[in-house]
Amino acid sequence: MKKISLYILAVIMGGMSFTSCSDLLQEESSVEVDKNKYMNNASEAETVLLGVYRSLVADAMYGYHLSLLFNITTDIAQCEGNSANSFREIPANAFTTSNSNVQATWYALYKAIYNANDFIETLETKIGSYTAGDKIIANVYMAEARALRGLYYFELVRWFGNVALMTNTAMSSQHPSTFEQADPTAVYRFIEDDLRFAIDNLPYAVDDKIRSNNSFRLSKGSVLGLLTKVYATWAGAPVNDTSKWEAAANTAQTLIESGKHQLLSDYEQLWKNTCNSVWAPEESLIEVSFYAPTITGTTSEDPAGRIGKWNGVIANEIAGVRGRNAGNVKVVYTFLRDWEKKEDDLRCNLSIADYKYVGTTKTYYSTQGPDEDQKNWQLFTPAKWDTEKYVGQGNQLINADRSNINWYILRYADVLLLYAEALNEWKGAPTAEAYEAVNNVRRRGFGLPISETSEIADLTAGLDQTAFRNAIRKERAYELAFEGHRRQDLVRWGTYVDAIDETDTQLRRWYSSANYVAYDFTKKGKHELFPIPQRDMDLMSKFVQNPGW
Repeated sequence: MKKISLYILAVIMGGMSFTSCSDLLQEESSVEVDKNKYMNNASEAETVLLGVYRSLVADAMYGYHLSLLFNITTDIAQCEGNSANSFREIPANAFTTSNSNVQATWYALYKAIYNANDFIETLETKIGSYTAGDKIIANVYMAEARALRGLYYFELVRWFGNVALMTNTAMSSQHPSTFEQADPTAVYRFIEDDLRFAIDNLPYAVDDKIRSNNSFRLSKGSVLGLLTKVYATWAGAPVNDTSKWEAAANTAQTLIESGKHQLLSDYEQLWKNTCNSVWAPEESLIEVSFYAPTITGTTSEDPAGRIGKWNGVIANEIAGVRGRNAGNVKVVYTFLRDWEKKEDDLRCNLSIADYKYVGTTKTYYSTQGPDEDQKNWQLFTPAKWDTEKYVGQGNQLINADRSNINWYILRYADVLLLYAEALNEWKGAPTAEAYEAVNNVRRRGFGLPISETSEIADLTAGLDQTAFRNAIRKERAYELAFEGHRRQDLVRWGTYVDAIDETDTQLRRWYSSANYVAYDFTKKGKHELFPIPQRDMDLMSKFVQNPGW
C-alpha cells in the first residue's frame, strides 16, 4: 500500500467501485468496472489491485473493529467505563446476534473477498494479452491479491468459525438459501493454497526489483509470516489440528533463515515509525497504512483510522492544534502489576501510560493509597500510540476521532515467538532454536544486544514443555501488548473464558470494587466465536448458528 496511493485511489475509483457479495449479504452492489475496458495492462491492473488493498482501512476492518473494538477485553486490557451500553457492548461481550458492528465486519470481509475474487478472475482473462514485461509484474499482483484473499478469509474463519467459502464471483448470484457452511478445515486449506501461491510468486521486500514502490505491500516474507500464524491458529482451538505445529515451525524457519527480515534494534522505534507512516520492512511484515495528506475524518475521502485516538493516551482538545484522544482502552491493573516487577524490561513503560495530557502538560495519575486512590490504577492506557510523544508535525491529528497512525497486523517479533511456540509444541520440549528465538525478542525488549546472551533477559535454561509454553504465552502478552493479538491467542489456546474469570478474581482480590464488566457476560463455549449475524442467519436457511448464540 503506497503511502499516498490509497488517498488518491478514493478519487480515481469514484465511478469504478466493485460489487460486493450482494446476494449473500443482501446489499445493493456498487457500479462495477467494465472489465472489458479496463485492466488491459499491468498499470491498470495495479490501480484495481490497490482497491483490494483499500478494504483494509475500513472501520469494519482494521480502521476500528479488527484492530481495536473486537480485541479489547482480555487479561491485559478492557474498555473504559463500568457498563455494557453503547460501544461498550462488544468489549463487555454483552452483544447479540443482531449487533450492527458484527454485521458490518461480516459484510466488509465478504466484500473484500469478492473484490479479491473479481481482481483474480479478471486478471486471469487479461494477462494473456499483456507484454512479456507486464506479465512478470502482473504475476506479482496476482500473488498479492491471493495473499489478501487469504488474509481476509483468515479473519473470517477465526472470528466466525463456520462460514461460507466463496471461491469465485459467480457464487454471489446464488440465492442465500443455497449457501452452506464450509468445514473450517476446508477454509484453512483454501487459505493455505492462496498463501503458498503468494510465497512462490512474491519477492522478499529487500529484493523487490519488480514493483516501483513496495511500501506497505505484501512480500514473500510477510506471507511466510502470515502462513505461520495461520498454521498456529489451525493447530489450536477450535480446530485443534496439532499436526500443523510442524508446518508452522517449518514455515517460520524458512522466513528466519532467509535473513531478509530482522528485529529493529530499538523497540521504541516501532512506534515512532507507525505513528508517522514510516515503512520499515525489516520488522513490519503486514502494516495497514492510514496516511493521507489531510484528515477529513471520512474514510470515503481518506483512509483515516482510529489508532491513537481510541487506544492511545488521553488528551483534551486544543483548538487548531489537536483533537481529543478518548483513550477508551484501559490497561488491566493485574497485568501491569505483574509486568512492572520485571524492572529491566523497557517495554513496560513504553507500552503502558500512567499519565494523560491536559493542555500542554503531561499529567501523571495519582497511585498513592490503599483505598480510594486505587481507582486511578484503572485509568492507565496503552502508550504505544502516544500521539503527543511520537506524531510529528507532518502527521498532525486535528480530528477528534480519526488519525493517520498505521496499524501493525504482523511483526517479525510475532513470527519469532510463534516459531518458538511451534517448536515446543511439535517437539514436546523447547529446542535450542526455540530458546534463541524468544531470547532475541526479550533481549531487544530489555534494551540489550540481540546477539549476546544475557542472564537478565534470557529465559531459564532447561524448562520443560509446560513451563516453556507458559513463558511464551507471557512473552506474547509483553511483546505484543494491545496490538490486537491477545484475544485470538487466548481463543486458540482454549483459555479465553478462563482468563476472563481469573482476571476478575485477581482484580477483586486487589480491589473489591474493581470494574471488569466482561466477567458478568462472558460464557465458556460461546464467546470464543462471534455469532453469524442474525440477518444472514434468517436468509441462509442451511446455516447453523455458532454454539451458545
